[in-house]
Amino acid sequence: MAKSEWSFKSAVALSAALTAKKVSAVELTQDAIDRIERHDGKVNAICVRDFDRALDAAREADAALARGERNPLLGLPITVKESYNVAGLPTTWGWTPQKDFKPAEDALSITRVKSAGGVILGKTNVPVGLADWQSYNEIYGTTNNPFDLGRTPGGSSGGSSAALAVGYGPLSLGSDIGGSLRVPAFHCGVYAHKPTYNLCPTRGHTPPPFRAIPMERDMAVIGPMARSAVDLPLLLDVIAGPDPLDLGVGYKLALPEARHRALKDFRVLVIDSHPLLPANADIRGAIEKLADQLSRAGASITRESPLFPDFTDASRLYMRMLMGFLGAFLPPDILAGARAGAAQLSPEDKSLAAERLRGMTSTHQAWVFDEGARAGLRAQWRHLFRTFDAVICPIMPTPAYPHDHSPEQEERRINIDGRDFAYPDQLAWPGIATLTGLPATAVPLGLSKAGLPVGVQIIGPFLEDHTPLKLAELIEREFGGFVPPPLFND
Repeated sequence: MAKSEWSFKSAVALSAALTAKKVSAVELTQDAIDRIERHDGKVNAICVRDFDRALDAAREADAALARGERNPLLGLPITVKESYNVAGLPTTWGWTPQKDFKPAEDALSITRVKSAGGVILGKTNVPVGLADWQSYNEIYGTTNNPFDLGRTPGGSSGGSSAALAVGYGPLSLGSDIGGSLRVPAFHCGVYAHKPTYNLCPTRGHTPPPFRAIPMERDMAVIGPMARSAVDLPLLLDVIAGPDPLDLGVGYKLALPEARHRALKDFRVLVIDSHPLLPANADIRGAIEKLADQLSRAGASITRESPLFPDFTDASRLYMRMLMGFLGAFLPPDILAGARAGAAQLSPEDKSLAAERLRGMTSTHQAWVFDEGARAGLRAQWRHLFRTFDAVICPIMPTPAYPHDHSPEQEERRINIDGRDFAYPDQLAWPGIATLTGLPATAVPLGLSKAGLPVGVQIIGPFLEDHTPLKLAELIEREFGGFVPPPLFND
């Protein structure tokens, strides 16, 4: 069965086609279902299927369209990360003891998607505890990269990025604390947006079997993924806004418009690498090409600036604060081992691995001092964004790498142009935006010589999400964006 004309269209284009009655919601949903049934035996992106309810929702959407109703997502097929509560479907986060947990209520973001007319096809695969850039677990198996089945699709929203790349609907929902939106988007050649911290309420994006209550999880966000930059604001606007349990029904936060609407008006700081964690030749080449294209389009391009916060210090702080948060949930035996290891550290050991270990065993007092350092970093970023509108930099140091499921992530290695680095050190590039809660948009920039996706992230000012989103849209319009994987372009 050949792909239909709708399989790789943007959500904006599909919505227009639905309104013009060129296609029905049932046809779009069935096309996505057909592609899942045809291709997902190789990719394994969709771990929980919900096709019967999806077709019912599509029929309801068609009836609403026939009545002249309009809604932002009306009739559009959507996938969601397994970690979101969807009533009646399992939410496991990859933990085998939770394989039978089924929440009774939807996450708030899922409620908003359904209210906006979205048609949920099913759930996408994740790593255990959402704690890897590879998406595999004992319940659902391994998700593969559609551009090379022997490589990772990224994580932890790896099932979502793979689903988008193969054409299982135009939109997906993911989450991010260590790059879990941006990294899989980068590895699969699609788009994602890490929103400003706390812009999108996370109630119901909850580890099982805990209650779905309003809660701030330090640095963690939920956000949209898509095959086109123009679709990211569509889904973001649906899920954004305070939780009514916190601020009351009807309150809506109005984000500022993008600073500019033409490439020639943007002032961009471009960072292509760093000695602490270099980017390989593929990534540097893609960034160089983009910088040249932007410059020729009239944008102001700066290659370095003293306003850019110290990458090394910020990365060390991020490692401590990230693991200070995640370490709170470690089993007692692992935590005891971390304490023993931290006690042996030399004060002169400033490696990222040492900082992660310190973070796992951090005292509240140490966290308070780190929080003060983070406030200082936020002030530096505010100052930077008086001179620049956006920062373009790597998401990860290399394109997608072969599957490596060895149990100790600290023992894994990532090779960057012939040099080995500790696998978790890759946190540094996504962490540059995560630590201070800044919005960041993942943008694909075509394929490497080996046929693997490459791309960048565009970091914007706090609460000015529409600025990096607009720059991503302009880059896509002028220079191109998503490229379908040859293995599944049928």
